[in-house]
Amino acid sequence: MSSIRNGTFAIRSEQDVVLGRQAVRKLAQECGLRLVDQTKLVTAVSELARNAVIYGGGGDMDWAIVEEGARKGVQVVFRDNGPGIADIKQAMTDGWTSGTGLGLGLAGAKRLVDQFDIQSAPGQGTRVTITKWN
Repeated sequence: MSSIRNGTFAIRSEQDVVLGRQAVRKLAQECGLRLVDQTKLVTAVSELARNAVIYGGGGDMDWAIVEEGARKGVQVVFRDNGPGIADIKQAMTDGWTSGTGLGLGLAGAKRLVDQFDIQSAPGQGTRVTITKWN
């Protein structure tokens, strides 16, 4: 997988979540993602960026337009240095929440994208990588 264009965006507040969402929508349009796929990606980005702010105390969003063979896509990595997730399997269960949310964040985000990877451990923060292909 090669990167055509990439960058990093700080996610520290709700306003950063909005700006990150807008930036990813533009990238999705550049990649030629259909409107429904743009919406899915932007929704996943919104959930994961908000998680980084609420649970991780803020973090960073790395983005890249990537190519694999003949296809192009948008890859977004969320990194935070928060408390981490003790039980990833439980956190990925529909309806489970560690806060006051609906419990749709991680599991819902996974369903909205083509590739999803999460790495986390207590005291080591969390890293979530998502990719949506055109």
